[in-house]
Amino acid sequence: MTNIKLYVSRLISSCTSKCMLFFILLFSFLVLSCRTNNQPLEAINTANETLPYFNTPDWTPEWVEKTDSQYQKIHRIPQFEFKDQEGNAISNKTVNGKIYIANFFFTSCRGICPKMTSNMYLLQEAFKLDTTILFLSHSVTPDIDSIAVLKKYAIENKVNSKQWHLLTGAKKDIYDLAKQQYFAGDTIGYYQTGNEFLHTENFILVDQKQRIRGVYNGTLLVEIERIKEDIAILKKED
Repeated sequence: MTNIKLYVSRLISSCTSKCMLFFILLFSFLVLSCRTNNQPLEAINTANETLPYFNTPDWTPEWVEKTDSQYQKIHRIPQFEFKDQEGNAISNKTVNGKIYIANFFFTSCRGICPKMTSNMYLLQEAFKLDTTILFLSHSVTPDIDSIAVLKKYAIENKVNSKQWHLLTGAKKDIYDLAKQQYFAGDTIGYYQTGNEFLHTENFILVDQKQRIRGVYNGTLLVEIERIKEDIAILKKED
């Protein structure tokens, strides 16, 4: 069931609006087909669900057991440090032991960014009482998005600065982290380098040990619901 959800969801994420309805209907059919006898839908195997790890830019999911020799080699987000809208230093120490969602945006964007921001707000509200969940939104135009600009944007979009950090810093550092560590960008399948403009709708789920556990289309409400489900799965892990 987990694999079906993952692959159908990835198809939906890359789909145009013309075919999206088809995949939503297909997903519903597959979920219903997994029911046995008259088992209620909400009772379908959730206790044993686990999320994969993502170790490469082609977003190939990998299920790795703790006893596997590759377990200690799972990709982790390395050290970083940026400033948020309050001027506070946010680093890998800030997110250590916490689950977080990362994305990349810029405040003057009039394309996908407003929708991503409104959807991240929905996640913020869903987890506003949960101090173990954080959100990191990295500006891809940090030369324009100063701390003051990010502060204004945060106020306009009802950002809770204790939980949701809008980040700015050196452009090279942000782009290297985005492309080489979060595998974010318009092109997948290889490590991107350089300062080519970064524009992506990806929301990236990172676990308590800074390992990538999910990637989602941040402009789609159906994906926001899937993030909530996947966070619930992560919180059950040891």
